[in-house]
Amino acid sequence: MEIENNEIEENLTPQGNANQEQPPLSNADFLGSRLNLALVQEKVLTAKKEIGRYIIGQGEMIDLLLISLFSRGHVLLEGVPGVAKTLTAKVLSKTLSVDFSRIQFTPDLMPSDVIGTSIFNLKTSEFEFKKGPIFSNIILIDEINRAPAKTQAALFEVMEERQISYDGVVYKMSLPFLVLATQNPVEQEGTYNLPEAQLDRFLFKIKITYPSQSEEFEILKRYKNYNASPNVDDITPVFDPATLKEIQSVIEQIKIEDQLLTYITQITEKTRNHGKIYLGGSPRASLSMLKSAKSFAAMRGRDFVIPDDIQYVCKHVFNHRMILTPEAEMEGLTVEDVIEEIIQEVAVPR
Repeated sequence: MEIENNEIEENLTPQGNANQEQPPLSNADFLGSRLNLALVQEKVLTAKKEIGRYIIGQGEMIDLLLISLFSRGHVLLEGVPGVAKTLTAKVLSKTLSVDFSRIQFTPDLMPSDVIGTSIFNLKTSEFEFKKGPIFSNIILIDEINRAPAKTQAALFEVMEERQISYDGVVYKMSLPFLVLATQNPVEQEGTYNLPEAQLDRFLFKIKITYPSQSEEFEILKRYKNYNASPNVDDITPVFDPATLKEIQSVIEQIKIEDQLLTYITQITEKTRNHGKIYLGGSPRASLSMLKSAKSFAAMRGRDFVIPDDIQYVCKHVFNHRMILTPEAEMEGLTVEDVIEEIIQEVAVPR
């Protein structure tokens, strides 16, 4: 399949990042590559087309979701009600021909409602483990911050190790395994803050903002003759497990120079010693930057990572892992402001 450069540039240039201009793609990005990046390009463009049938705008969010899919990372979608968080997760899941389950988190949800429980079998006179909805490939956890700490803790092992330990038996999850969680940052009544240990297990926290006026007009125009909710059942799957595994194998071979590894460690180290930060990034944050930067490079048509790739994923990797000092919060600073400050302070490799 031949892919025109101008089409790729239109579809893959990140949106909504006005402070960081992405370099245009050139023929050199695609010629002479030692890897089969054409497969990545083809599937990304096809997935964007399918997702675009339901989601208008939000180009950066779609890019980040695809990066997380290729990087085997979980995603936390944060936004006010009505910005299509749940619809986005459902649409993305439908682009994969794999199993999908949805768990609506509520204050009375128990850990056994998520991972499963033992049931006594009268025929065999033995207890049998009945798997819960977490045993799937793509799991949408809606309103994750509405469940208490004991239920959220049930996700620790499965998100990091992709397995469930129950009654002395380890149950491995089938691959791919991706958790898409949503939360509302405004409503506080009946919600529980996510533990830092759980937040650290998410590759990205994607903050979904309101659409522009023109995008909202397009939303109304598209659905002006429909009263029912969008039906996502007719989405054509783009990825099957074999194709996704092949793409992930290609991305693993993306080159990254040692000087860029040093650049990543310097950024992470800066978050731990910054005067405005109470809690900085962990080694898992550095690994998240490494993996997601390689995926973004592949989506941009390169078989090597450049500093721009690291800078692009940096704020999405750190915005849920960092805690500002009370003094910085009183100054009105946000985590994104401090991350941008750190990026400006750390010397870029040449």
